[in-house]
Amino acid sequence: MGHRTCCVWFNMALSVRMNVRGLYRFIQGISPHKRLFCTEQPPKTQDPSLMRVFSGIQPTGVPHLGNYLGALESWVSLQNEYSSVLYSIVDLHSITQPQDPQLLRESILDMAASLLACGIDPARSILFQQSVVSEHAELCWILGCLTSMPRLRHLPQWKMKSKQKNEGSVGLYTYPVLQAADILLYKATHVPVGEDQVQHLELAQDLARIFNNKYGELFPEPRALLSSTRKVKSLRDPSCKMSKSDPQKFATIFLTDTPEDIVFKIRRAVTDFTSEVTFDPEGRPGVSNLVSLHAAVSGLTVEDVLIQARGLDTGKYKSLVSEAVVQRLQPIRLEIQRLRADRGHLLSVLAEGGAKARSLAAPVMTEVRKRVGFS
Repeated sequence: MGHRTCCVWFNMALSVRMNVRGLYRFIQGISPHKRLFCTEQPPKTQDPSLMRVFSGIQPTGVPHLGNYLGALESWVSLQNEYSSVLYSIVDLHSITQPQDPQLLRESILDMAASLLACGIDPARSILFQQSVVSEHAELCWILGCLTSMPRLRHLPQWKMKSKQKNEGSVGLYTYPVLQAADILLYKATHVPVGEDQVQHLELAQDLARIFNNKYGELFPEPRALLSSTRKVKSLRDPSCKMSKSDPQKFATIFLTDTPEDIVFKIRRAVTDFTSEVTFDPEGRPGVSNLVSLHAAVSGLTVEDVLIQARGLDTGKYKSLVSEAVVQRLQPIRLEIQRLRADRGHLLSVLAEGGAKARSLAAPVMTEVRKRVGFS
């Protein structure tokens, strides 16, 4: 459920307007672990065994460094925080944009390899391909029949992307309803999201209430886990987030970049004409982006990073940043390479995860069908 390009849903760069309820929840946040905080504190009497995390990521190839620091790193941590965790490669969502079928098949496996290499552990979480669980689409239809068109029309996904293309598909329009179905199908109680996804999660909360009021209590209202990690900006334009779709090929660091690629891209990163390394996001966005990046990959505070950079000009500091990024990503890159070469293992992991996901989804949909009147 991110950076936007991970639930789900890392490639959705959207503006967010939090309503009064959402803002209240944001202010009331607590910190369950280092990188995430919950927008609503769970009741003290809530059984931890009933708490469940769900998130998803589109199969758009190998993630970039912003995806990793903004979402995937936290996903790995959540496996230790919650007893039930599901991560879905949301291929149904991906076809709201044109896809080449063969490329999509390979992208699904690339994403599976990337998630496993980052630390997603099938023994501690369920990793699966969304489309193999048909209940996602069925619940989406039922929830869509409980959703008004004005409610969807004002969500940021539709407003942004329909304007970009001067038109939008029905799938793009109902995309947030499918997101809600993804979450409610597993009775998820917590969803890691970026700030640009808060409104979509609120739709899931609203639909849980609407269904419960109409058909009887069934779905919990999922709570947001908002990442506190600073967003990684483009190396070539620090006013924008790092993105896979950035037309400037030196702007984005991918998890599969070689050490040489990383050094070259950071050397080409935009800074300014002042040689001293300082942290001033407004006045010196380029240098500040490198400082934030250095702090994130090294696990240090910004203050500690500035102490390390004392006496260095920005050129020499870029070498220090490159070394830290390479050290962090090199094991992941090598593991992705190893996993890509073992296609059978990737297919087996997804098949096993799909079977586990279906075993959770099937009884929920059986109850939904009964309450709606289908059976």
